[in-house]
Amino acid sequence: MSQLLILAAEGEAENPLIPPIPELVIGIIAFVIVFGFLAWKLLPNINKVLEERREAIEGGIEKAEAAQTEAQSVLEQYKAQLAEARHEAARLRQEAQEQGATLIAEMRAEGQRQREEIVAAGHTQIEADRKAASSALRQDVGKLATVLAGKLVGESLEDHARQSRVIDRFLDELEEKAEASR
Repeated sequence: MSQLLILAAEGEAENPLIPPIPELVIGIIAFVIVFGFLAWKLLPNINKVLEERREAIEGGIEKAEAAQTEAQSVLEQYKAQLAEARHEAARLRQEAQEQGATLIAEMRAEGQRQREEIVAAGHTQIEADRKAASSALRQDVGKLATVLAGKLVGESLEDHARQSRVIDRFLDELEEKAEASR
C-alpha cells in the first residue's frame, strides 16, 4: 500500500492537465505582453476602421434617406405637373369644342343669310322677268289685236296712245278675272 501511495503522489505531481508553475507564470507573462501589445498597437487601428465603416454606413443611410426624400419630392412635383397638364388638356379640349360649336353656328347663320339673299335675288329676278315678259306680251298682243281689229274694221288703227289704253284695260280685265277664279 505504501507503494500505491507513492505512486499516487507521483501521479498527482505529473498531472498532464495542470502545467508546472514556472511554465504557467511564463505563459501568463507572455500572454499579458502579447495582449498589451495588441491592445496598444492593433486595437486603435481596428477601432478606427470600425468607426470609419460605421460613419460610411450611417452616411450612406443618410444619403439614401435624402435621395429618397428628394425622389418623393420629385414624384410629387411630377404628379402635380401631370395633373395640371391633364387639367389644361381638358380645358383646351372644352374650348375647342365651344369654338367648334360657335363656328358651326356662325357658318349655319352665314349659309342661311346667303340662301335668303339668293332666294330674294331669284324672286327679284323672276319678278323683273315676269314684268318684262308681261310688257313684251302686252305689246305683242296689242299689235296683233290692232292688226286684227284693223283687218276686221277695214281701217288702220294706228293711234298709239289710244291703242295702249285699250290694250291695257283689256289685259287688266283679263288679269282680274284670272285672279278671281283662283
